[in-house]
Amino acid sequence: MLVALFRLLSFLPLPILHAIGAALGWLVYLCSPSYRKRLKQNISQAGFAEFTLSSVPEAGKNIAELPFIWCASPQRVLKTARIENWEVAQQMLDAKTGVIFLTPHLGCFEIIAQAIAVKTPLTALYRPPRKQALQPLMEDARGRTNLLLAPANLSGVRSMLKALKSGAAVGLLPDQVPQEGEGVWANFFGRPAYTMTLSSKLHTMTNAPIMLTYAERLSWGRGFLIRFVPFSSLVSEEIAGTPTEQASQINLAMEKLIAHCPAQYFWSYNRYKVPPNVAPPTSHSDNKTN
Repeated sequence: MLVALFRLLSFLPLPILHAIGAALGWLVYLCSPSYRKRLKQNISQAGFAEFTLSSVPEAGKNIAELPFIWCASPQRVLKTARIENWEVAQQMLDAKTGVIFLTPHLGCFEIIAQAIAVKTPLTALYRPPRKQALQPLMEDARGRTNLLLAPANLSGVRSMLKALKSGAAVGLLPDQVPQEGEGVWANFFGRPAYTMTLSSKLHTMTNAPIMLTYAERLSWGRGFLIRFVPFSSLVSEEIAGTPTEQASQINLAMEKLIAHCPAQYFWSYNRYKVPPNVAPPTSHSDNKTN
């Protein structure tokens, strides 16, 4: 039923889907106290409280655009996207040392992998959705031409390492809360967040450069502007030190990227949750960014 609904909605023009999403965002915000509380807490914690109201419809658009991004033809989806600064990523790829693309929950992050895969083969880290009915949709969307899905386990990590060592590209969401044993507590906007260590490990093991990317959602359903930003242009220091220090550097880069369009970050995401069997952080001071 859900699959059929998504496929039907994918035929709607993007402006209509975004209009529906904006209304949906406000409906959920007004009707769900827990959702409203988390969104307000997270965006205030980051220092972007003035963007609270503008973030509400953007969160709804993020959901409503999924049928289009996942189910419409790749040609139709990518026709809505304009790419900026790809030449820098191409230079990294030409060096044949591999490239690590990091995409936070910012803007239309689901379109990024498709856009990169048109340019070059990409191995993307994949974690099955909580709702089983969404799995075939997600797998179809993320398993298109030139796009290889790597499961979020040891086998997937090996696939990513193999891709990087062959000079290819990999992609992952660095601000997705990892599972037990896959992360460390590191500050994210001044508050400890359980942060994956995979991105920094891949970098230190292969010396592959890191490229940050996000797709800014344009107003009135006009499409997306996909930007590529080298890690070194946001954080001057090389990724080094303890796993916590490395994760803190990744988080700092994410913070600076999010500042480009803070209203479009997915603030309702439970970024500060404590995963099962993971000890909570002892204090904020234990996780200060160096």
